Amino acid sequence: MSHGFNTSDLLSCYRDGVFPMGNSRHDQRIFLVDPEHRGILPLDQFHLPRRLAKTVRADPFKITINKAFNRVIEACSEPNETRPKTWINERIQNLYAALHHQGHAHSVECWDENEHLVGGLYGVSIGAAFFGESMFSRSADASKIALVHLVARLIKGGYELLDAQFHNPHLEQFGLIEIERDQFQSLLKAALQKSGDFYSLRMAGVSGKTATQLITQTS
Repeated sequence: MSHGFNTSDLLSCYRDGVFPMGNSRHDQRIFLVDPEHRGILPLDQFHLPRRLAKTVRADPFKITINKAFNRVIEACSEPNETRPKTWINERIQNLYAALHHQGHAHSVECWDENEHLVGGLYGVSIGAAFFGESMFSRSADASKIALVHLVARLIKGGYELLDAQFHNPHLEQFGLIEIERDQFQSLLKAALQKSGDFYSLRMAGVSGKTATQLITQTS
């Protein structure tokens, strides 16, 4: 993909149902992906495991929105024991940082009592569709808790589609389903014709009790 690829091109890709990836952190090339099978998390059937719901309600972390986007994507790009190789290269980081600056990309952060960033996720919002990109965790359940808070926000904001891109065993516990490309395109087209409000909840985040209530009232 050419180096002239910019945020406008990136948004067009998402509207067409494709998304960019890199081969590795140190390879600056970017290619587009259009999976034959797509993983999505149905917002009206999101499954919140009982143990995790109890943890979320205990508010083990401070939750913020868009407070540390660049740090979140940087953390997502770091190799770890379960993910020795990462696809997030410098070009992708710069593209999404610019997209965030324009108001189209968002992050959810988890902070511990010492104000250390211990988990989070980021993704892209267009219309009533949210495209989840990546998440990370440095503390037990941190990325899962960030996901719960994201889903509560999307439900409150009237979103209709949460794209998880691929099938991921880690997400099966939340009700992940895999659908054909054509079915995804239909859901995407419908979601893009509507408008979701990512700021329907406070920027500083809400309590775990509020988040779990929003989810259980819907599912």
